[in-house]
Amino acid sequence: MHNVLRRLRGAIGMGILWALAGAFLGGLIELLDNIGVGWNWIDGTDMWIPLFAIPGFFAGIAFSLVLGIAGHNKKFEELSLLTFTLWGAISGLLLGGVALALGILIPAVYVLGVPALFCATAATGTLAVARMGERPALPAARGEG
Repeated sequence: MHNVLRRLRGAIGMGILWALAGAFLGGLIELLDNIGVGWNWIDGTDMWIPLFAIPGFFAGIAFSLVLGIAGHNKKFEELSLLTFTLWGAISGLLLGGVALALGILIPAVYVLGVPALFCATAATGTLAVARMGERPALPAARGEG
């Protein structure tokens, strides 16, 4: 039971982190709209932060599930950037598949392609941040000094 709760906490944490990244992206688009960049496609929406943050949360949870299934006994240094990116794209496709199953009437390229692209990018960033956060081994533990 403890292992299930730990994985659930990790999935929710990943969802929150990806939601924050989505909120940042949405805030950047909103900022560009407010300073008058003049993109025509921006004019249709004025809620960019939740537009990216909410799907980001669910995408983070989907990625956490894919990561838990596909790479459950591996450390970050054992995983390649390409593998992580592919798992991110798979989680985006799964998220888009759920949207299609729920009957969301948006063209398939938006429901499948865009989430796959964003999830692959977010997964790459997640691995990069995770690798930056790893602590190097102490010199005595590596057999030095």
